[in-house]
Amino acid sequence: MTFFFALSITFGGVAKNAYICKRMDMKSRLMVCGCWCAVLLLLAGCHDKESPSSRVVGQTIVVLMPWSTNLKTFFDENLDDMSEAIAEGVLSDSRVLVCIASSPSRALLVELKAGEGTCVRDTLDVFENISFTAPSNVTKLLAWTEKHFPAHHYAMILGGHGMAWLPAGATYSLPTPRLQRGNVPLTRWFGGLTADTQIEIPALAEGIRLSGLHFDYLLFDDCYMSSVEVAYELREVTDYVVGCATEIMAYGFPYHECFRYLVGRPDFDGLCDTFLRFYQSYKVPCGTVAVIDCQELSALADIARAIGASGAMTPSSQGYGLRAVQQLDGFTPSLFYDLGDLYTHLCSDSVLLTRFHAQLSRAVPHKASTDRYFSAYGGYYQINHFSGVNTSQLSTNNLSAQWASTSWSQAIYPGKQ
Repeated sequence: MTFFFALSITFGGVAKNAYICKRMDMKSRLMVCGCWCAVLLLLAGCHDKESPSSRVVGQTIVVLMPWSTNLKTFFDENLDDMSEAIAEGVLSDSRVLVCIASSPSRALLVELKAGEGTCVRDTLDVFENISFTAPSNVTKLLAWTEKHFPAHHYAMILGGHGMAWLPAGATYSLPTPRLQRGNVPLTRWFGGLTADTQIEIPALAEGIRLSGLHFDYLLFDDCYMSSVEVAYELREVTDYVVGCATEIMAYGFPYHECFRYLVGRPDFDGLCDTFLRFYQSYKVPCGTVAVIDCQELSALADIARAIGASGAMTPSSQGYGLRAVQQLDGFTPSLFYDLGDLYTHLCSDSVLLTRFHAQLSRAVPHKASTDRYFSAYGGYYQINHFSGVNTSQLSTNNLSAQWASTSWSQAIYPGKQ
């Protein structure tokens, strides 16, 4: 922008001097014109070079913070924590673009970049009348990103509320969280959310697909997003899905400590270890995190489909077995179960079960959890089994009514909807 503004002034100067030259002799006129030609050639040479805004870097990290009703204060704290890490010089050949909503229909585009021992926030653009619930608007953001922040690799951090695979509006039937009935900790699930601000996972996947970009990882700083249904839906647009299988405290990821592990080639072991240490000493010492390798999910679905086809895991095998499965929420009946523990309790074929757990370990190569998790709907719960991933398979909660329409369900129970 500055370059083109300067160029327009220069051309104005050329016009003015052309008028003055009418009163000069031919030799003087040639000298002046020669000088201006040299200036224009110099500017043209500068134009051929890459401007800082379009330089191709190793990695661009997109931080998307859509309208989330009651999390703006925590988003600001997240950005402060990222800025702290950036000020320490962690970016190297990476750039960070933040898209943060200031209202349900307005978003700011801000670059976080290193200064001299500090982090500079440069507001670049504003999106008006935009909602990221529409795939086209996700594509718009990513097209803008690719144009102004070109990179060899892309990653995305998505902050906000989360409810795994559930469709928009499904949460209206939930009971009032305990948070509204007493002074209990705030998580990233509770909030006055409405369907018109909820981004469905298929819409997100479609928006990314239409952009033509592929992500090294999508990190969900939201509740319940380490979900096999979520990861399977996103398997073609990202290599990894990072998230929490339970609710996460409203503080979110401790970016001042873990952001360095997300820059460049991600260090997921370092990320999970740092997350765990932070939440072990947090005022509410509860937290879970996992990294899902999306390239391993098709093989996992194949084994799950074989188990279903063999009749080794049917609704008739629920009863006491389902009640014994590790739940990862505070709902009654449970909506999110631990995927590995679900199959441990309900699969009667030991050979297929062994294959399932072996493949699940490959699909979830990194994970960590505290001894307990916290839910705004039920308080504290013990974690006895943690595979890193939740699922709504076989849940009898009313909110699971549309589970059969998920891509994961259709993959393991083909022909059933």
